[in-house]
Amino acid sequence: MTEFDRQQSANGTVLVTGGAGFIGTHLIDALIDKGENVAVIDDLSTSALKHLHPDAEFINQDICDPDVTNLVKDLNPKAIYHLAAQASVAVSAREPLTDVNINVIGTLNILEGIRELSHRPRFIFFSTGGAVYGDLEESALPANENVNAKPLSPYAVSKLAIENYLRAYGSLYNLNYAIVRPANVYGPRQNPDGEAGVIAIFTQAMLDGRQVTIFGDGNDERDYIYISDFVDGVLALAASDLPGPYNIGSGYGVSVNEIHHVLAEFIGEVSPPQHGPPRPGDIAKIWLDVTSAQRDLGWQANTSFQDGISKTVEWFRQPTR
Repeated sequence: MTEFDRQQSANGTVLVTGGAGFIGTHLIDALIDKGENVAVIDDLSTSALKHLHPDAEFINQDICDPDVTNLVKDLNPKAIYHLAAQASVAVSAREPLTDVNINVIGTLNILEGIRELSHRPRFIFFSTGGAVYGDLEESALPANENVNAKPLSPYAVSKLAIENYLRAYGSLYNLNYAIVRPANVYGPRQNPDGEAGVIAIFTQAMLDGRQVTIFGDGNDERDYIYISDFVDGVLALAASDLPGPYNIGSGYGVSVNEIHHVLAEFIGEVSPPQHGPPRPGDIAKIWLDVTSAQRDLGWQANTSFQDGISKTVEWFRQPTR
């Protein structure tokens, strides 16, 4: 039994799994600004409490622990934002069993907790808008939500599997769900020490005067979206009654070489990058068609790549960040 205040839960708690991470802390700030009571589940394996809003109730819990099912029942939330995940394509290629245990079994633990509730909270699932589509011909880009998904990594397979589980739970158990397919989200607070998040990794290395490694020739292109734009899109979907999936991205591709070039413009003199072999599971080119989100949710990204990079570099320069 959690120590979380049951009365607060009765008044409408919002639960965020993986809430101590980069996206989670920004999302929680926005939720609390809207007056929501927020509870957070996180095992701190890839995150820390430094940026977690002080008004959020923190619960140190691994979603792979079957007890998380009872925790969901005790919290009795009105909405769940499910961010907790193994989020690296490279790690999934090396450790597919780890990936499936966290991303599939861990998520099902949450869903089984929902089944025990007398109501159906809004369940917002963070899938992937980069990896799930697979390698598409450039003529098929930007990728829309109706593309026949052909995932090439265990990470992408696990995310697509949960999308299908949600449809099944919706049919069998009346689950009220929404699927977000994010572009590559970047901005302040992103971890520069992991294997995912190329902008954060490059920014920290270049500010430290270290040479960065580009895997492959650097012409790979991805869709990058600034964190505040992304949170706005997620909240717009959560406030609707639509299931999705919805792409939440910028709608255009940026190459790894261009990222290095733009960062160098803001950081100053830096070492030229070194190139390594391509990583297994990486996609050559992908950017997202966001027409559906614009039409159905009234949302669009407003931060240019240049402005987003400028704000990111400014934050990474802060000595007390």
